[in-house]
Amino acid sequence: MTQPTVYLVGAGPGDYKLISVRGLELIQRAEVLVYDRLADERLLGHARKDAEFIYVGKASSNHAMRQEDINQLLVDKAKEGKVVVRLKGGDPFVFGRGGEEALTLRAAGIPFEIVPGITSAISVPAYAGIPVTHRGIATSFAVVTGHEDPTKGESSMRWDKLATGTDTLVFLMGVENLPHITAKLMEHGRSGETPAAVIRWGTKAEQEVLVTTVATAAADVAAKGLTPPAIFLVGDVVSLRDELAWFDQRPLFGQKVLVTRAREQASLLTARLEELGAQCVEAPAIQIQPPASYEPMDAAIQELQGYDWLIFTSVNGVEYFFNRLAEQGKDSRALAAAKVAAIGVATASKLAAYGIQADVVPVEFRAEGIIEALEGKVKPGMRVLIPRATVARELLPEQLRDQGLSVDVVPAYRTVTAKADGEGLKASLEAGDFQWVTFTSSSTVTNLLKLLGEDGAALLKKAKVACIGPITAETCLEHGIGPDVMAGEYTIKGLAEAILTFYGKEM
Repeated sequence: MTQPTVYLVGAGPGDYKLISVRGLELIQRAEVLVYDRLADERLLGHARKDAEFIYVGKASSNHAMRQEDINQLLVDKAKEGKVVVRLKGGDPFVFGRGGEEALTLRAAGIPFEIVPGITSAISVPAYAGIPVTHRGIATSFAVVTGHEDPTKGESSMRWDKLATGTDTLVFLMGVENLPHITAKLMEHGRSGETPAAVIRWGTKAEQEVLVTTVATAAADVAAKGLTPPAIFLVGDVVSLRDELAWFDQRPLFGQKVLVTRAREQASLLTARLEELGAQCVEAPAIQIQPPASYEPMDAAIQELQGYDWLIFTSVNGVEYFFNRLAEQGKDSRALAAAKVAAIGVATASKLAAYGIQADVVPVEFRAEGIIEALEGKVKPGMRVLIPRATVARELLPEQLRDQGLSVDVVPAYRTVTAKADGEGLKASLEAGDFQWVTFTSSSTVTNLLKLLGEDGAALLKKAKVACIGPITAETCLEHGIGPDVMAGEYTIKGLAEAILTFYGKEM
């Protein structure tokens, strides 16, 4: 058996995308993940489905597990022969108690590896537009614990050296001790007029930045009600925030968005909105699954040479069709005799990934658009195949049949209500946690309402609603939900642009 190793991995300051390549690789390998409060749970989504998750988070005066017990837990899990990852906020060796964990492992004869993380001491100020050093202003900085007990008999901190010996001071975990910290700094020579900043939940969408001074910091924090986790930064570099602020200046910063798209596809919308500064919560209302039977599609695949047109109305339809085509030992060459239409650019792009260039892509990305785009290109007697969702609008096949075409509609996939925390979503909507709810199809509307229950429509009125197109908007209206915005171009990009336009901004 391979000798067990424990990996002490720094998760970074909060933004889950700041994990290192090595750190992400180990999360994906882990059989046991021991994580704390500051490690973004979206990182856990990269873990194996059979991984064991153990939460050992520590909030101020509220520890889920004592440090000594965490140390022993790592030893015990390693001795079970498992790959153990200890995922820690920030860096394991910067006030992360990683040294204590490593020493316990060494004493037990357990090999370990340290994977550094981006410490909040430099990254949180950077996200606030405050460099810890800057030419002509600050040539040195110090990282200091702000968690030292002010009531203990003798401080281990050299306040007489610290107060004026370094240009920039960064106190981690220091919010609750601000009156003591600021008093000591001024007592030992730091001017009360020195610029200072308190940054809460730095690098995350909840980031708050309070610019103050050493003399007024404690009172300002109390007045604003700022609580941990936060850092306290002292130095003239704070004055640069006015010009260098960027993270909290993005157009959708502070907007919390519920993304209801299927999990396999939600990441694209999430990525676009997060680039604009929004905080996204993915709670897929639907799951994409294979049809109840592949027999109709298999039969159609065997007769592909007899079809004049194939019409794809979604990316999912393309993916499931070509997967089944491969199962039948065929590839894109089987479509040589037919022309192909795609409902929009995303569907056409998916076809291109399989080597098929769509012959028709309508200007309007819905069934009506395809019908209009096919005018003059189809004739009575032609055979048409439409691989699509089990439940979908009948407008397209009906109108083609009315024109004298022979149309076969075969189920390529089906959408079902996703397994999601309906009660948790209800509570968040009731509390007004979301500023936006996005819908990318009619099925996301109907299935989210199933999750929310009879009060679903009323709850959704507590947020603004964004729809990807008119059909989705119509479904909202049928349930008494008036959409606030609708994408002009019925795509993910168009949906994000519509939300921006709501605020009078452009991409």
